[in-house]
Amino acid sequence: MKPVVTVVVPYHAARKRNGMLQRAINSVNAQTIPHLLITVEDTLGQGAAKTRQRGLDQVTTEWAAFLDSDDEMDPTHLQQLLAYAEQTGADYVYPWFRVVGGRDPFPMFFGKLWDDAHPHSTTITILVRTTLAQQVGFTGEGEDFRFTKGCIAAGAKIVHYPAKTWTWHHGPHNSSGRPNRGDARRR
Repeated sequence: MKPVVTVVVPYHAARKRNGMLQRAINSVNAQTIPHLLITVEDTLGQGAAKTRQRGLDQVTTEWAAFLDSDDEMDPTHLQQLLAYAEQTGADYVYPWFRVVGGRDPFPMFFGKLWDDAHPHSTTITILVRTTLAQQVGFTGEGEDFRFTKGCIAAGAKIVHYPAKTWTWHHGPHNSSGRPNRGDARRR
């Protein structure tokens, strides 16, 4: 079976040294459907948005998925999201997460149907049609929400898959996409 999903994992050197990147890669490699993996290092301290965009520019499969280098996917994450996208005709599917080392900052959105008129943060651990993602692209801080709003403007069908299919590791190492925070400072 030919892969239809490519997972993009942006990272900085500290995540490679402290083992977080390997944990993320292991979770991608454990997926139950064929996929491709692109890891992209932030060698210039540009932050997650520009690094993620460099990875997205290399994607050639129908679907793109994203995972931050300090997080991990459940083994059936991609399979569940792809099946839900096909079932609903979605262009963009976002699941939910378990939090380790912190708390869920958005519990009020779990299980809530998506509403284009009242968008909210979804995190960037999503499955999205590659053509849509490449059209919208990633820019600057707050790129998760900015990307989602760009997808709405492009007419995308966004759906929430109300299941926890990945783990968000949060704590003092978390850089939240900024090259001057957390372990991103330790290049």
